[in-house]
Amino acid sequence: MAECSFELHALDEGIGSTVSDRTSLMTECSPTRQRCELSKLIKINISGLKFLARERVLHRYPETLLGDVTRRKEFYCPDTDDYFFDRHRPSFEAIFNFYQTGKLVRPPIVPVDIFFAELKFFGIDNQAINMVLDKEGYRQKSESCPKLPEAEPKRTIWLLFEYPETSVWARIVAILSVCAIIISIASSCAETIPQYQEDKIFDFPQNATRSSRLKMAYGSTFYQVETACIVWFCFELFIRFYASPDRIAFIKDIMNIIDMIAIVPYFLTLIFLLGNVQGSRSAAVFMRVLRLIRVSRILKLSRHMTALRILGRTLILSAGSIGLLFLSLFGSMVLFGTFVYFADLETQNTDFDSVPATFWWAVITMTTVGYGDEHPRSPLGKLAGGVCVLSGIMFLLVPVPGIVANFNRLYTRQRNVLSDDFIKTQDETEKVPKYAWRRFVAPLKTKRKTSSTQETTLV
Repeated sequence: MAECSFELHALDEGIGSTVSDRTSLMTECSPTRQRCELSKLIKINISGLKFLARERVLHRYPETLLGDVTRRKEFYCPDTDDYFFDRHRPSFEAIFNFYQTGKLVRPPIVPVDIFFAELKFFGIDNQAINMVLDKEGYRQKSESCPKLPEAEPKRTIWLLFEYPETSVWARIVAILSVCAIIISIASSCAETIPQYQEDKIFDFPQNATRSSRLKMAYGSTFYQVETACIVWFCFELFIRFYASPDRIAFIKDIMNIIDMIAIVPYFLTLIFLLGNVQGSRSAAVFMRVLRLIRVSRILKLSRHMTALRILGRTLILSAGSIGLLFLSLFGSMVLFGTFVYFADLETQNTDFDSVPATFWWAVITMTTVGYGDEHPRSPLGKLAGGVCVLSGIMFLLVPVPGIVANFNRLYTRQRNVLSDDFIKTQDETEKVPKYAWRRFVAPLKTKRKTSSTQETTLV
């Protein structure tokens, strides 16, 4: 404070001097004044609990309420010479520690929704808030706020095909999509039943024209069902691409890539049909591969089922544990397979004529399936089989708790959404519909500001 006193004394002495002298003196004293301001003690009163902080500590985060001098002045109380906030005291202790150390940790005695409300009130950075919420199994509603097209009818189409919860018509579209997926998968499975197999629907005479080949192919019931499902899939994909607010992100989205892969086999089969490519073994193998790819359509259900998406993210998050599991099983398979092979080497009627021949037995033994088609016959081989079972159980149990914990955390985070009513989203202001049919599709449900006070809710 000695520097501040010197500065004031110097300014007082400059009263009788010229304007240029005083300007020069104030310029020289400005760094000193700035250091003095940053070293000033700030008194903060949180519902009667007082805190003292240097101005420079609060200036570490100038975008927050306490770091912004202009916003902070609204709460200044001249009677007590402090900044009074009628807020939650235990929560502010963690916020005050954040200014000092840069680490934000929720106190165990403070509920998540109350702590979230205090963080939002004091303007803490969203990145720090998201880190805390992620550890607690929560997320902000602003994270899941969708980007919608601005123009009509793209906005309505996007809501109709992407968000089933927005209207009755959107739910009907979602149900139609799920039914098409199920019918397509059921048709692919049913056509392999022996009495329903139609293996020769693509065997045409050499002199057959394209129209006759198409007529013969579309005479198959399964091909008709497949065509109807593909028509719906293509229509759904193209209409969503047309209405997408970001077409680059649309193409990169893994769910849309799956949709594209699901329709590719049909058009390749159609090319084979029109080109009359048949008879060769390679063509037959290629057709079987195309049929196998059609099974990927079951992944399209994850677009309409949140649990499947969470399961996929769980497997990705647990990739390290799953990789360790496979590595352990592989090592044990080689170890116990080799031991059993040499243990049964002199045994008559042995099931293992080589080390690789024991790998199948080792895998089904460690996974406790035990078909019994192959088994060791010598005493040492049976002993190794018992140890193989126990080691397999231990290897399988080790990653399970971590995978289950990841699933529970993601599932809880999906359900626990924290939102604040005073933050406006881009969808809060509803536009007047320009089309008569627009009123049949309700926009996304948005929460409006119900009061002038800033408050948060737990959804």
